[in-house]
Amino acid sequence: MARWVLHVDLDQFIAAVEVLRRPELRGRPVVVGGDGDPAKRGVVSTASYEARAFGVHSGLALRTARRRCPDAVFLPVDAEAYEAASAEVMATLAEFDAVLEVAGWDEAFLAADTDDPEALARRIQDRIRAVTSLDCTVGIGENKLQAKLAAGFGKPAGIFRLTHQSWYAVLGDRPTDALWGVGPRRPGGSPPWASAPSPAWPAPTRVTWRRTSAR
Repeated sequence: MARWVLHVDLDQFIAAVEVLRRPELRGRPVVVGGDGDPAKRGVVSTASYEARAFGVHSGLALRTARRRCPDAVFLPVDAEAYEAASAEVMATLAEFDAVLEVAGWDEAFLAADTDDPEALARRIQDRIRAVTSLDCTVGIGENKLQAKLAAGFGKPAGIFRLTHQSWYAVLGDRPTDALWGVGPRRPGGSPPWASAPSPAWPAPTRVTWRRTSAR
């Protein structure tokens, strides 16, 4: 069997948790950030896909988000609720026979030996949905970078495989900042590593490696 890396990325995680708590918000533009008051200073933590259609995205000022999507429902951040939902998802992933790396509230990597990674990805999606009612996208690759990038092509709630063989066909005409960990050029025109002795990568929220048992 071949070794594959799967990147499990929960779709619009924070917004999805809020919609599960408030089903009447399903299908409406939802923005989560700060204390939920877009008149105050603060930034968007996440936005539902309906809000993203108006140009609302993570890191955007709440006031700007309100101007772009005045009909959006603004909600305060509830970290405890997201931690609880995340813990349930990660416990579900731990049921699979794989090496698990938890990379944050809404994402994790699994290394698994399988001849059919798509079938494994579908089982993961089905199990997470059955346990938590949350949707996820699964990227498949021969390493973590490929799996991470593949998830971006699979969203929302899809499965995408990126390998050495398909790398150039998928990414050959894309700019370098499409790569995970490579950001856009700074306003001065030089990349961030040009004036620093070494690149400083942001640390993940939390990382846990462990071998899980077979279900």
